Amino acid sequence: MTDRTVFLLAHTGRPAAIRSAELVVRGLLRSGVGVRVLADEAADLPLPPEVELVDPGPGVMDECELLIVLGGDGTLLRGAAFARSSGVPMLGVNLGRVGFLAEAERDDLDKVVDRVVTKEYEVEERMTLDVLVRNDGRTVHADWALNEASVEKAARERMLEVVTEVDGRPVSRFGCDGVVCATPTGSTAYAFSAGGPVVWPEVAALLMVPISAHALFAKPLVTSPDSVLAVEVQPTNQHGVLWCDGRRTVDLEAGARVEVRRGAVPVRLARLHHASFTDRLVAKFALPVAGWRGAPN
Repeated sequence: MTDRTVFLLAHTGRPAAIRSAELVVRGLLRSGVGVRVLADEAADLPLPPEVELVDPGPGVMDECELLIVLGGDGTLLRGAAFARSSGVPMLGVNLGRVGFLAEAERDDLDKVVDRVVTKEYEVEERMTLDVLVRNDGRTVHADWALNEASVEKAARERMLEVVTEVDGRPVSRFGCDGVVCATPTGSTAYAFSAGGPVVWPEVAALLMVPISAHALFAKPLVTSPDSVLAVEVQPTNQHGVLWCDGRRTVDLEAGARVEVRRGAVPVRLARLHHASFTDRLVAKFALPVAGWRGAPN
């Protein structure tokens, strides 16, 4: 019996994730670190009998020191929900394409296991968003996001008419495909695709990025982390849609108001490397840096 337990979450629909999970599990068990896995995913993974199987529930992460997630961006965001609700740090291994939330790649699995066993990792906190939907002054839905909350049109053939607001004051009204409200972590995700700036993770800020807006002034905004952003769907619209991290959705009635503020609960990420975010940005986006000479000595 071990006094250390790691929770493992994998994209069981990917053969690469199944093979990676097997390597991680056997490496941890061999070093005396227990492994816990969701019971409904166990059938898809080649797990030794020593692995602890648990049903989803409020205490699923109890007594776990770390959450290891194997998969692409979608799986990492799924893992972030477990990390946020439990306070357990998440260590992501990227098996997808970009994977900005991941700390390691599939080729680094041996290193991941070694660092977990020896506890050679640091933990940093990432800002989240708390999201409220109001209708006629009543709160009808509450949610959260690590990357972004986006208010979008529900019908392809019609624009969404909105008024944006920062700290209780109106900014602009325009027709658009939507508006993205993002964290610095989410600045390299949907907000980036919509034309927003890349914001370094250690910068405390909120972003508001219009999507395909028909307006003279529809530029991305970077606000204080203590600001409250709001997007009001105009009553002339039929309805819109709120997406949180591209995973959870709720319909917005005409006249709905979406408020976004800094989340009360952060997500904790485990870090193996001391590489700068600049280096991560260059590597993930394969940016051309040939010819760079650096500062003179």
